[in-house]
Amino acid sequence: MENLKSKKIAVLAADGYEKSELDQPVKALKEAGAQVHIISLKPGEIKAMVDHQWEGSVPVDYTLEQAKADNYDGLVLPGGVLNPDTLRQEDKAVSFVKDFFEQNKPVAAICHGPQTLIEAGVVSGRKMTSFAAISTDLKNAGAEWVNQEVVTDGNLTTSRKPEDLPKFNQRIVEEFAKS
Repeated sequence: MENLKSKKIAVLAADGYEKSELDQPVKALKEAGAQVHIISLKPGEIKAMVDHQWEGSVPVDYTLEQAKADNYDGLVLPGGVLNPDTLRQEDKAVSFVKDFFEQNKPVAAICHGPQTLIEAGVVSGRKMTSFAAISTDLKNAGAEWVNQEVVTDGNLTTSRKPEDLPKFNQRIVEEFAKS
């Protein structure tokens, strides 16, 4: 695995994130040496979902009030249906995501995670993938949607679903190592 010892990675999530889509990338990034922080809308913990059932939680390291893209080398956006739907309604979350793109830092999103990217206005002209249910949303926002396990276009890496996590995790470690 790539060495991410000097890298700080932000994971932006809210209640209703898909457990595997946060837990597995965080584990892969930490195993590669990265320092990973969970960023959310509120302090305390955020609740996970597995198969549309509440299951588990993770502690929040910093709120969006405290976090700045300037302090991170990359961003991960896990999916889940509720998580990105909540984030895209919060101006601070959308601004946080936009800042990574303005600074051309690597961003990774899986499953429904790209919904926050749509709200941030950063998908037009990009080749991307996602959970099939939001493919039309991405196309309508100007993305070229493809049905592939993992797609990297510039600083953006996307994947479709939890089954794609092994390839997604491998790719994001590689992409974050380049930054």
